[in-house]
Amino acid sequence: MSRANPTSATMPPARFRTLGGVRIRYVDTGSSQHRVVVLTSPWPESVYAYQRMWASLAEHARLFAVDLPGFGASERRDDLLSPRAMGNFLAQLIAEAELGRPHLVAPDVGTSAALFAAVGYPERIASVIVGAGGAAVPIQLGEPLASWVLDPDHDRYRRMDARAIVGAALDTIAGGVPHDARADYLSCYEGDRFAESMRYVRRYPEELPALAEQLPGISTPVTIIAGRGDRVVPLVNARFLEERLPNSRLAFVDAGHFAWEEDPIEYASIVLEAIGAPAPYPGRSASAPIARSPNDGA
Repeated sequence: MSRANPTSATMPPARFRTLGGVRIRYVDTGSSQHRVVVLTSPWPESVYAYQRMWASLAEHARLFAVDLPGFGASERRDDLLSPRAMGNFLAQLIAEAELGRPHLVAPDVGTSAALFAAVGYPERIASVIVGAGGAAVPIQLGEPLASWVLDPDHDRYRRMDARAIVGAALDTIAGGVPHDARADYLSCYEGDRFAESMRYVRRYPEELPALAEQLPGISTPVTIIAGRGDRVVPLVNARFLEERLPNSRLAFVDAGHFAWEEDPIEYASIVLEAIGAPAPYPGRSASAPIARSPNDGA
């Protein structure tokens, strides 16, 4: 299905391309920068979740934002709707798109996929920036995500109004989202798109334990960004990762679940520090401490 792109003064037009055997929607600034950052779409959003930080990041890196298969406006392929399979897809995308060895910004559902990619293909990824995604074992999630993951009756979500579900999720974003981005999110998940995208998180019960076993072997640098007020993916998930990843640090943002939307300035600053770029905003220097004590933000 073809979907209109929001108008954004800061982002280039989105395009479609077949990568990894799937038609995906992406936004690419081109190869004018030596650093490359791949950004994966959060859920239930799209590449436009990054529009308010795009200009700041683009000053220091080539940006390649992608709607993951089955999310945003990208084609769905059911065999990719699991964290492990999506991790393999990300590694394939990096190779096919000739992105070199990029930094991977993958919040929300991208968290587990990016970490699986770091397990299987460490040579393809410079660093990983994740957070706000399920990770803890046993599973520890808030509502409505816990029900989306664990409810045995998946069919009931197919009978619900997808636009109402997505709209309710977006209404929790402090400060709201730009009108054109909201329209894109609602369009991307209408019909059966939202219910089918749930297949991915419904694989958490079997795949998160497998990922947890692999975390101590990940040598790739990992930055975990968590919203202090995230009630959808509680902070225990971020600390679970921090405690098990040997080369990681944990950064907090004064935001809820959608930290990239609620505080794009701070979020961008943390990303830039993670990729070794200068901090772009007065009062926020690259040398300023980000990692907090284990008890901070409890």
